[in-house]
Amino acid sequence: MPVTFSHQIQLRDIPLFVSASAIFLIIWQFFSWLPGATLPGPIQTIADTRELIFYPLYDRGGIDKGLFWQIFASLQRVLISFSLAAIFGILLGYLIGINNIFYRAVIPLLLLLDAVPPLAWVPIALAAVRQNEPAASLVIFIAAILPIILNTAFGVVNTYQNNKEFRVLIPYIFTGCRLSIRYSWQAIIAAEIVMSGIVGIGFFIWDAYQNNSVSEVILSLACIGGVGFALEQLIVYIWSKIK
Repeated sequence: MPVTFSHQIQLRDIPLFVSASAIFLIIWQFFSWLPGATLPGPIQTIADTRELIFYPLYDRGGIDKGLFWQIFASLQRVLISFSLAAIFGILLGYLIGINNIFYRAVIPLLLLLDAVPPLAWVPIALAAVRQNEPAASLVIFIAAILPIILNTAFGVVNTYQNNKEFRVLIPYIFTGCRLSIRYSWQAIIAAEIVMSGIVGIGFFIWDAYQNNSVSEVILSLACIGGVGFALEQLIVYIWSKIK
C-alpha cells in the first residue's frame, strides 16, 4: 500500500519544533565548548558565515555567488528533471501495471535499480553524456523516475484493474512523487559535489570543505535540509488539497 500522507506539518506543531530546535542548538553549543572540540558551535557558525546569511543575493561572477543563487541553480535542475520523470514515470508505471507478465518480469529489475544510491549513477551519467550539466540532470531523472514507476504500477495492479477509475491511482502516484522529490534533491546534491565548476549548493558545500570552511559546510547542510523538507511538504500540501 502507498505511504500515507500523515506527516503534514500543522501550525500547532511550530512551537514544539522551535523548542526542540532550541534544545538541539544549546546542546550543540555546549559540546563545541568542550576541550578538543573540532566543530564550531552555532554562535561561531553564524559569526563565520554572516556574509552568506545576510547577503544571499551577491554575485561576483562565475561560481562565486550567494546562497540564493546556489540553491536556485540546484532547484532548477531538480524541478525540470522531476517534471519529466513524473510525466514518463506515470505513463510507464501504468503500461507496466496493466500487463501482469510484464509487471512480474520488470518490477524486480526496477527494484534493484531503485536500491542504487544516487551518487553511484554519477559516473554512468558522465560516461553517457560527458558534460556536467546534462549529466547532473540525467542523475536526477533516473533517481526520480524509479519510485514513480514502481508506485504507479503497484497501484494499477492492486486497485485499478479491479476499479477502472483513475482516481484510485492518485494516492499511489502522489506517494511516488513524494519519494521522487526527496530522491531528486538528494541526487542533485550528490551529483554537484563531484562535478566541479558548476553553480549549485552541492558543489558549494564541497568547495567549502576543500577550503576548510567548516562553518560554511554546516550552513549549507542547514539550507539543504530546509529546502528538501520544503519540497516534500509541498507535495504533501498538494495531496491534502485534492484527496
